[in-house]
Amino acid sequence: MAGPELAGSLTDLGLIDEYHLYLRPFVLGGGKPYFAGARPPLRLVASDLVPEDAVRLAFVPA
Repeated sequence: MAGPELAGSLTDLGLIDEYHLYLRPFVLGGGKPYFAGARPPLRLVASDLVPEDAVRLAFVPA
């Protein structure tokens, strides 16, 4: 797990092959975005339901 700053740095260096985002639909208010800067171009390659009403999304760079 990493914060958006680390993920952004690794993305800029081309070191991320695949992103896995786990989402659980509820509202908390404010927070940090997944990507600190501009969102990189991504392509959805998989989506799965996981326990406790969450969804796993897998993306690869487009």
